Amino acid sequence: MENIITGLKQYLKETLGCSVQPVKWQNTGKMPFYMQDYYAFFQVRLFDRLCLLMVDQSREEQTPVTINKNRLRVQEIWADEVIYVRPLVSAYNRKRLIEHKVPFIIPGNQMYLPMLGIDLREYYKKVRGKAGLFSPSTQVVVLYELLRGIEHYYTPSRLAQVLGYTVMTLTRAFDELEGVGVGEVSMEGRERILRFKEKGRKLWDMSRDYLRSPVQKRVWVERLPEKRQTVQAGFTALDHYTMLSATKHPVYAVSQEDWKIMQQDRVKVLPIAEPYACVIEVWRYTPRRFEENKVVDRLSLYLSLRENTDERVEAALEEMIGGMNW
Repeated sequence: MENIITGLKQYLKETLGCSVQPVKWQNTGKMPFYMQDYYAFFQVRLFDRLCLLMVDQSREEQTPVTINKNRLRVQEIWADEVIYVRPLVSAYNRKRLIEHKVPFIIPGNQMYLPMLGIDLREYYKKVRGKAGLFSPSTQVVVLYELLRGIEHYYTPSRLAQVLGYTVMTLTRAFDELEGVGVGEVSMEGRERILRFKEKGRKLWDMSRDYLRSPVQKRVWVERLPEKRQTVQAGFTALDHYTMLSATKHPVYAVSQEDWKIMQQDRVKVLPIAEPYACVIEVWRYTPRRFEENKVVDRLSLYLSLRENTDERVEAALEEMIGGMNW
């Protein structure tokens, strides 16, 4: 905790020329016990504004929806601005915090203080260095480990038999995983060996910034062909996994290959939605690989919908992920 406060003071001095002296908030005991476990609270004066720092001291990163709800809970007692503070926040969650207009400071990295007209993003640093999104095949390897994996290590030839990619493609996937520090690659004899550094939820959190939406495009169609290789996706799948009822039109996912077959079957594509239309999502990898009873897997579904700004959808996605047996 002392390191966070020291880093925050130094960061504000360097960026804003503002010397601050955080003081422990005396009303912390009025907060629920779980809030006292998650956060430490400090009063601080920024220029002429008295603010309360809500310093996240939990090990795992919380969702922006949860952070905002907790911030509003604090403001039931504290009348002025509440600023969220954490040493590291993923790029995706930083974006979501800004969309929710949650003031935050990441010491040495970035700050967003809309009440003071401050939005310093030029100090942004990627938590895990420079890297883009994973290729579809690399993403499938990560999802396989998260959803089906029981092995201690993998080889390109073994995964090629399971996932249907070539050995060369999977060799490149190993390089991507090693390049961002998600996996460790070594040689045993003539075989390359991949070991993931983390398992379960920790691997998901480590990989999430590099994972992309599996959806390449969405198409309105009049109806599905009778012989179809589809699985439920989008809001239809979210309705299946949670209590959310968010769709009037059924949503299905197909691979690029299956979409080509459907077009050969002369499926009728619509320019706009019609009352009895459905949505076809064309995926970058086959949605049937990890399907659960004709429904796309939870992790791919999360990735396909995480850019949705509806708070009900965000909450449902977090409920779905939080309920997984990692």
